[in-house]
Amino acid sequence: MQYNGLAWATALLALLVLFVALRVLFGGRWFLAWLRGTCGLVLLGGAVLVGLLAYDLSRYRTWPADAPLLTLSFHRTGNLYRVDILEAGVERSVTLEGDLWQLDVRLLQWKGLAQLIGLQPGYRLEKLGGRFLAIEQQNQARYTQVQLTRSHYGVDLWRWLRLGHHDLLLFDAQARRVTYLPMADEAVFNIGLTPGGLLAQPMNQAAHQALQDWR
Repeated sequence: MQYNGLAWATALLALLVLFVALRVLFGGRWFLAWLRGTCGLVLLGGAVLVGLLAYDLSRYRTWPADAPLLTLSFHRTGNLYRVDILEAGVERSVTLEGDLWQLDVRLLQWKGLAQLIGLQPGYRLEKLGGRFLAIEQQNQARYTQVQLTRSHYGVDLWRWLRLGHHDLLLFDAQARRVTYLPMADEAVFNIGLTPGGLLAQPMNQAAHQALQDWR
């Protein structure tokens, strides 16, 4: 809910910039036409960029304090696994293959004034990967990575913050990962977020047995 609100606020800012841009471009007589036109186009571009940032922010969810981020359920069909992903009451399915699985999650932590006013950390699922133990199988595999969420039109706030080491005095972009754990038919795992990172908790006998055999 918080991130939807932030997205709407950013979208309103985009509309405000768009309004100013249109006033600059079309308002009154064309005094210093080139300068006005250039400024107007720059503002239009800024409005589009801010709008895309609003959409990108809307893809994040508030980090649940007392509940798992998601549940993964594995169902084997031949050499492939159907993985059911239950997140915030919404379920979707992806296809994966391999002996092991790995999950990557993005985190947006707040700092400075944003932290002081009580904004909650947000997260976004990034990708789910599979891996075979045998090199030959891994080289022949086709379903070893699933992108769970995408940023559109090249606007990716988290990646820009992290790769450029920016923070805008507000953000702390972090990455979290569940490193390779075994896949097994009918295994169910809850994924939680702790101060130390992501934690995969086995939820049924199939998951417990898979971990015991792996270790």
